[in-house]
Amino acid sequence: MTGTDRRQRRLYCLNRSVLDVDNYAEMLALEQDWVVARAVDIERRAPRLDSRADLMAALGRLLRDEEAASPTDNERFLAEQATLEQFKIVVAEFAVDGLVESQSHLAIIPRLPARARMAVFRVLVDEFGCGNDELEHSALYRALVTELGMPVELTDYVALADESSFAYVNLFHWLAARAPAPEYFLGAYAYFESSVLYAYRCYAAAAERLNIVNRKYYTEHLYIDTFHSKQMRTAIRALELERPVDFGKVWVGVELTSAVVAEATDRAIAKARNRV
Repeated sequence: MTGTDRRQRRLYCLNRSVLDVDNYAEMLALEQDWVVARAVDIERRAPRLDSRADLMAALGRLLRDEEAASPTDNERFLAEQATLEQFKIVVAEFAVDGLVESQSHLAIIPRLPARARMAVFRVLVDEFGCGNDELEHSALYRALVTELGMPVELTDYVALADESSFAYVNLFHWLAARAPAPEYFLGAYAYFESSVLYAYRCYAAAAERLNIVNRKYYTEHLYIDTFHSKQMRTAIRALELERPVDFGKVWVGVELTSAVVAEATDRAIAKARNRV
């Protein structure tokens, strides 16, 4: 997308609005041109996965390969060299997610049978702080931006964020609410909760190096997402106990999320690196 293309911002705003018929049609059209087309392409070239064992083996290989390639040059820069002002640029980019974290996931709950639903819900309960307002992940992000002297209002970041940052959130709105089958979401979330265990190291390292007190948003993910990863694998197994699972669609969710998250991360850190 070009620098003047704001389709992802528009889609983000639609995802957070009460829609009339025309706006709903607009949202579907934006998703069709972007994530639906991308999912079809991935599914066309996806490996054959005949069982959950095949899926888990393929997911394990992807995670090992990504971790072995981590940190990337951008991630190493963030962890070891970024100034406070550069770090704040990255924080600002991901505020469109961090300040509303996991709200985009909620639509998946009624789409799953009981045991799979409860496995996912255990993860979401943690995301929302287990009933403790101060531990909700969005509250941890508010504490982070407050310490950094940045706004706490979401609208301030919606006006400035890059398209890839919006896509990071828009993807999960589609996966949870409008993807043709819940398998897409389960693959995406199983991948994401596993990949965070290495992907967030650069953020935690940067926050510690820069003496940021309110860095629990990052360290909490490095701690709790081992449990979350297990729960998402449990959710896939639980779905299989209820009905046949299309493991190809699970894999589409994995690949989609890997690509969209990598794009958002690289773009956010590159934006910071270009700010001297």
